[in-house]
Amino acid sequence: MNCISWNVNGLRAVMKKGFMDVFTALDADFFCLQETKLQAGQIEMNLPGYYQYWNYADRKGYSGTAIFTKHLPLAVTYGLGIDRHDHEGRLITLEYPTYYLITCYTPNSQNELARLPYRLTWEDDCRNYLVSLKEKRALFSAAT
Repeated sequence: MNCISWNVNGLRAVMKKGFMDVFTALDADFFCLQETKLQAGQIEMNLPGYYQYWNYADRKGYSGTAIFTKHLPLAVTYGLGIDRHDHEGRLITLEYPTYYLITCYTPNSQNELARLPYRLTWEDDCRNYLVSLKEKRALFSAAT
């Protein structure tokens, strides 16, 4: 299986720079994107043979993740299940019979570490989430 992880820093912008040509050429089983910076309805992608899963930030033009996969998951989870974290579109988990596939866009601490306390809380909560999944089956993660 092939898994591609790509921080696109704005999917609409990268679409103008040959994203679809690269996507087609790579022909990956899983294509995980971080920092899509989209809201629902801002882009339509025709990806025959792929299931699409999107996690949008509440704030327009911010954060966001997506997974395109050829393999239908058993279940899909968006976020960590913790309200203070789940408004930025940072995590998608796909569940399969023997593993989980996760794409994650980790928060930045920002200039002068303005958001460091939040980042540390995020890391603790994300680690706890991953440990809880690992108790059930293997993890396959694509993260930036």
